[in-house]
Amino acid sequence: MEKEISREERLGNAPLGKLMLSMALPAVAAQIINVLYNIVDRIYIGHIEGYGELALTGVGITAPILMIISAFSAFAGMGGAPLASIQLGKKNKEEAERILGSSFTMLLICSVILMLFFSVFKTPILYAFGASANTITYAEDYISIYLLGTVFVQLSLGLNTYISGQGNAKVAMLSVLIGAIANMIFDPIFIFGFGMGVKGAAVATILSQALSAMWVVRFLLSKKSVMRIRREYIGLDKAIIGKIAALGVSPFIMQSTESLVMITLNTGLQNYGGDLYVGTMSIMSSVMQLIVVPVQGVAQGVQPIMSYNYGAGNFARVKAVFVRMVTVCLTGTLLMGGMAVLKPEIFARLFSNNAELVALTCQYMPIYFLGIMIFGVQMGCQTTFMALGQAKVSLFIALLRKVILLIPLAILFPKFWGVQGIYIAEPTADIISVLTTAVLFVITARRVLRKEN
Repeated sequence: MEKEISREERLGNAPLGKLMLSMALPAVAAQIINVLYNIVDRIYIGHIEGYGELALTGVGITAPILMIISAFSAFAGMGGAPLASIQLGKKNKEEAERILGSSFTMLLICSVILMLFFSVFKTPILYAFGASANTITYAEDYISIYLLGTVFVQLSLGLNTYISGQGNAKVAMLSVLIGAIANMIFDPIFIFGFGMGVKGAAVATILSQALSAMWVVRFLLSKKSVMRIRREYIGLDKAIIGKIAALGVSPFIMQSTESLVMITLNTGLQNYGGDLYVGTMSIMSSVMQLIVVPVQGVAQGVQPIMSYNYGAGNFARVKAVFVRMVTVCLTGTLLMGGMAVLKPEIFARLFSNNAELVALTCQYMPIYFLGIMIFGVQMGCQTTFMALGQAKVSLFIALLRKVILLIPLAILFPKFWGVQGIYIAEPTADIISVLTTAVLFVITARRVLRKEN
């Protein structure tokens, strides 16, 4: 018990630089490993002899469904974990466990509803998302199997935030590492060894997610966890659910609107270009994850430090964490985004051997990633709003880039510049959104911290 208290209290007392490093590195590793689930699948699928480019496009079309499923895990997990961290900062462990129990129940209910809904309506949904007669078979084969493991995705992603939220970033990283390593092992076995193709990739993914989910649940039931899943707290507490929903709606919208973005981009590319253009988006969305996810890991890793110290009233420490976090996030997006702009062929050839697809991807990737280089600023501000429990502002920022800007621009620009306009819409939305977020943060954060002081 003394170890648990020590781990919890170090969020408020340990030297800041060393603490942030110890929290951020496992979180970054966990985020990178987590994104490998889909990326490794796509790399193997894209290299299937004879039909790899069509299979890659088909699996890419299922991405909006995968994003919606993970969005619901973020709704319950990222909506509840900062609240639980704040309660730990206030030394109210019982309330933190009540939040965890309600979140656990929400994840189970969402799993059943999502699996049934998408299983019934998958074919018309996939066509609406940009599938064609050439790619629908591959999309259906993948998603039909993937949906069977919805509960594993929900629990592994949603509950892992409660492990990192109590300052145990290494265990949170291990939970993702177990699944990712399993996926890398299972993928070639099921795709090529058993000759299952796209279906094999889906089987490998859900088996891997199952291993991660079992690890996470086992830890949160054990005495090693500062806050634990307890039978008496499992259920739907209306007051707690309201608080989780208020904070969770922001990350939910961030991820679910990513789904809307993919639908808009894929359908636009299909209409103005064709299957090959949709294939470029399958590659570029994967590269986008490679750039954004490590930065997201930094932000997510240090968020518990801000939440804990905000709950403890240590506002100077909150400010210090914010400055360092934004500096690291901006550096990360500048370096990785710059690489995608200057050396697109490195990423394109990773996913496909098809010369036409690689050439088309290299042509448009520098345009598409131009704005992402400064996106680290928005990531840092967005995370800070979440850490301070500022649900309304966080919600607006989540809506701004994708719903208010990117989707309308992706519909409007092609009318003037054809298919190229779809690629131009992304950096335009990114730059406007980052500038707006920075101004809004300066105004709001000063007001919040001044009021608390």
